[in-house]
Amino acid sequence: MPMKNTITLIIAAVLFTAAVWFAAPSGSSSPDAPLSASQTREIEGVIGRYLRENPAVIVEAIQNLQKRDRENRNQQAAQNLVRYRQQLINNPATPFVGKKDASVTVVEFFDYRCPYCKRMLPAIEKLLRDDGDVRYVFKEYPILTTESRIAAQVALAAWNIDRRRYFALHASLMGARGTLSKDRIMQIAEKSGLDMVRLLGAMKSPEVTAEIQANARLAGQMGITGTPAFIIGERIAPGAIDYSTLKKMIAEARAKSG
Repeated sequence: MPMKNTITLIIAAVLFTAAVWFAAPSGSSSPDAPLSASQTREIEGVIGRYLRENPAVIVEAIQNLQKRDRENRNQQAAQNLVRYRQQLINNPATPFVGKKDASVTVVEFFDYRCPYCKRMLPAIEKLLRDDGDVRYVFKEYPILTTESRIAAQVALAAWNIDRRRYFALHASLMGARGTLSKDRIMQIAEKSGLDMVRLLGAMKSPEVTAEIQANARLAGQMGITGTPAFIIGERIAPGAIDYSTLKKMIAEARAKSG
């Protein structure tokens, strides 16, 4: 919840409570009778003095509201993780590498223009080399720039044309240094050996558009707002993680499933 909205809610709650307190002993025949101008000024004065003398009250209230908001969002994400699990891990339109019957599935939401996603590439490559019992699912989630979306379209088109070439192209796009312009993206695709005429047509296909839109919806349902983000077992991990943490999360998920 934005800080400004949080503070507004707190002040509104305090004003409402104070208004009820001041109005209660007034003897008014209606509990909904409006406060007089003098009562309003008196309430504002009391609240102002109290908050100036006890500023920690606002800080504590903000922290409690933010904590409650996080807990609610985490609870909703956990419920959606169960509800949409098959869309996350078994959507045939979504690229993956590894055995279909692997004991653990790792799902990553990423953007090719995201520097933190790029930092994850060596860890992912090492994981796929070292652990043959992991299925890795690639959720193209282009949220940063127009070029992000073009790169996602290229990668998904490659998956639809020749799945065997997907991961090499993915690694080349993710590993590219400097500006990932449209021309650079297409050069990388051409070097991967793809039929560029077919690729250009597939990039604009309804299947590619639908997959990108579906990933955006899933991200929202999981409470994911940035990249990278990982789903491993029953856990959602936002942000880049190191290799040891990645392995630990996989081991925990494997232990729970086994």
